[in-house]
Amino acid sequence: MVSVVFVATACAPAAPPPSEASEGGGLERFYEQRLDLEPCELPGHVPENVIVGECGHVEVPLDYEDPDAALAQIAVFRVPARGDARIGSLVVNPGGPGFPGVGYAAQLADVWVDNALTERFDIVGFDPRGTGATVPALDCYSDAERDAGAGSASQLSYSGVRPLVEACAESVGGEEALAHLGTRDVARDMDVIRAVLGDTSLSFAGSSYGTRLGAVYAEMYPENVRALVLDGALDPHATTLERRVQQWAGFQESFEQFAAFCAQQGACVIGDDPATATEEYQQLTRPLVDSPLLTTSGRELTFADVSDAMVTGLYSSATWPVMSQGLFELAQGDGTIMLGLRDFYLGRTPEGTYDNSTEATLAINCLDEDRFTPAELAELERAALDAAPFLDPGTPILETSDLCEGWPVEPTLGFPYADGIRGLPPTLTVSVTGDPATPHAGGIRLAETLGGSLLTVEGDQHGALLAANNCVEAAVAAYLIDLEVPARDAECALAGADG
Repeated sequence: MVSVVFVATACAPAAPPPSEASEGGGLERFYEQRLDLEPCELPGHVPENVIVGECGHVEVPLDYEDPDAALAQIAVFRVPARGDARIGSLVVNPGGPGFPGVGYAAQLADVWVDNALTERFDIVGFDPRGTGATVPALDCYSDAERDAGAGSASQLSYSGVRPLVEACAESVGGEEALAHLGTRDVARDMDVIRAVLGDTSLSFAGSSYGTRLGAVYAEMYPENVRALVLDGALDPHATTLERRVQQWAGFQESFEQFAAFCAQQGACVIGDDPATATEEYQQLTRPLVDSPLLTTSGRELTFADVSDAMVTGLYSSATWPVMSQGLFELAQGDGTIMLGLRDFYLGRTPEGTYDNSTEATLAINCLDEDRFTPAELAELERAALDAAPFLDPGTPILETSDLCEGWPVEPTLGFPYADGIRGLPPTLTVSVTGDPATPHAGGIRLAETLGGSLLTVEGDQHGALLAANNCVEAAVAAYLIDLEVPARDAECALAGADG
């Protein structure tokens, strides 16, 4: 068991920044609130490790333009610094969007247990508004609807827009709340959290979508930034269409690399030639479109379920042996492994309940991403499936409504974001060359946009902060602790990477 010795505290807040304190909207009371923390435990990166820390909530206005109206309670988890030479807090975010962050703080504290980072920083995670243990939290689908495929990560088009909006709104207290779940509101929450933690400037480490959150925070509060580590970056210039196609092209490339690995193991059910692996995979999985496989659990395995399972496995080459075995068993009529991968990705517990990360992803994207007409959405689906043909079910593409069509407000993020920021301290973008979900080109673009440094990591997985890699950890620690950026063209390599 990994543990950290601590004393529960009430944090003394820092003064609010002039930009917020001078707005005249009564935000001072949020910046000056005391954070009462109680002892709690969360699982670490290795499930059997328990991370001991402190839990609490930070109060924020649901609408920053009307701070006297409804409130939200942002769940936070802090692992206090192990040493006496504490620098401050390191606020972290795991991405999604929609993933709760308190568990990510526990995972990083576990991976970094012997690193100077946990000696010099409190590791602090929070569940962004609408997610996890934060109140209110989204709940748009029943567990039965989720089992039936609602919110499948591999689907690009849906129907039943208005009932979905109504269900989401009911879960958070009304449609007004749905208007304030986007990244710009979360960035404002993060600035309140920074002050309540007692930090005059923010040190932040964000992965995947967390790089968008960090970049938007930098755009909104450049004077409050101490250090930003952005791991597995989203391209701040890419439109929704461009980013989605880039992502699916990354999944196809990763699938072909997996196919080469599978062939090397022998008796690979998608063949010995990676060039024909997509065709072989489709022959294996497309029958599930019309005839789902009944698993030993009594649940059916659909083509969409297998697609979600494959996307899950492609996030890291460490999962490729499991995927290979899962496809082998699928060819024998056993979908247990593939259904397990699907459940892991979509947050289903063995008891049949789901977390709300899928609903939160939808709601945040409705405020961040571009909206599409039915014709445009069909074009997006066609372009994405052309980029990742192994995920193509071979069925006609129908014109359906954008899930965000009925959202109460238009998107609030805007593209590009975080461009032309003045007065921003040096930042560090960490980018894996074979990242299937956030291709390396996006990391290069984000580093250039912020005028910061880039650490290139050779490997085949999504992000590097949880990789337990000495090279990456040394570079990140040197930057966060001493504000020393890596040398130009600095590189690391993950285990198993070529070269």
